[in-house]
Amino acid sequence: MQPPPLATEPPDLPALLAGLESSLADARLSDDEKRSLTQALREASPPEEGLRQLRNRAFELVRQRSPDDGQQGLLKWLDGVVRAIDVARAPAGSLRSEAFFSPGEDCLNAILGQLRGARRSIDICVFTLSDDRIAEEVLAAHRRGVVVRLATDNEKEHDRGSDIARLRAAGIAVAVDRSPAHMHHKYALFDDQWLLNGSYNWTRSACTENEENLVLCNDPALLRHFSAHFARLWRQLAADRPGHKDRAR
Repeated sequence: MQPPPLATEPPDLPALLAGLESSLADARLSDDEKRSLTQALREASPPEEGLRQLRNRAFELVRQRSPDDGQQGLLKWLDGVVRAIDVARAPAGSLRSEAFFSPGEDCLNAILGQLRGARRSIDICVFTLSDDRIAEEVLAAHRRGVVVRLATDNEKEHDRGSDIARLRAAGIAVAVDRSPAHMHHKYALFDDQWLLNGSYNWTRSACTENEENLVLCNDPALLRHFSAHFARLWRQLAADRPGHKDRAR
């Protein structure tokens, strides 16, 4: 059953709603369908209420499908629709992405630039942190009132040159994965607006010797996924922060 039309509903919104149902016919959203949906949303430029209606309709369509239709496929379809809506929500031309490579200081400078520019929050999820140039900027952000959280792995926590103990001693919230497996991520979120992610370890050797990469982007869908992942990991590792109370975000 189609939802009742909104008083402010743009003329193209019914067509977009119908297109959602059509794309779900085979329980998958192909790359072409995703691009078409994003382009249609861009051209229709529905108000925020219209985007919310599309999102709610997508969830309603999934709930109406039989469990025999394949839950994994339905979830991928839903993720694709929500991602298209997120991309359409951002003003045209506002999405940015850049790639950086080492050896050389391009990756390092990308990290330092984001640390210096952060004003509210920094969530860091890295296997190791031993480059003093990075640690100094993390400390500087903490001193100017940015809420910093750092998740890392126990194998590198006490390596020679590790800055983890120094950051913890300065009052930065640190959580350490002490499981037999490695917490091997290398990503960071800045002000919930920018994501840095790649193979680059936050070490001097990654800068001077290793072949590494970093990608910087402000894609809303990726930010949403990485923020949710960090929140889950932070809760999971909470037991490693005895007596530490996280500052409100």
